Amino acid sequence: MVDSALVLHGQTIAYTAYSLVILSLMAWFALRITRAKAGTPVSKGLFYAWIVFLVVLGVSLHIATAKTIPWKEMDLHRAHITPDKVFKITVEDHRFVLPADTLYINVGEKVLFDVTSKDLTYGFGIFRQDNSMVFQMQVVPGHRNDILWHFVKPGIYTIRSTEYSGPKGIGMILKDVVVVK
Repeated sequence: MVDSALVLHGQTIAYTAYSLVILSLMAWFALRITRAKAGTPVSKGLFYAWIVFLVVLGVSLHIATAKTIPWKEMDLHRAHITPDKVFKITVEDHRFVLPADTLYINVGEKVLFDVTSKDLTYGFGIFRQDNSMVFQMQVVPGHRNDILWHFVKPGIYTIRSTEYSGPKGIGMILKDVVVVK
């Protein structure tokens, strides 16, 4: 599985380029309309051709980038995957309760984080040392809340709540509690 930071970087470049192409249409149209003489400022055929081009480009970009989502295949086939480790985590009264002080994971292991909320809706996110997010999910009381993840890089990670759960929620951070080696 590809690291999510690499996917984010690639998609940032692709979607920025796509946004610039869309902005070029807007700039071109604005320029033509402000300098127009009497009559139609922009040829309808050219305008609609540009719109069709943008739609085809956008759909193609979405189809192409769908293959880059690293967790997609694992998520589609998760019924047939047995995780190497399962961590049952409870959340209550704005606190994460872990099965151990530190969660140790080996690179390449598939890990299931099974998170249960006993009172409110919380978020559960794993973050890198640079505060970028590896993944996150919403944790809703009374529902199944789990995520299967395949760690491909060693590192030390932090758990944070990624959902607003009231003023106390800002303190829901467990620093350096997930160690992948």
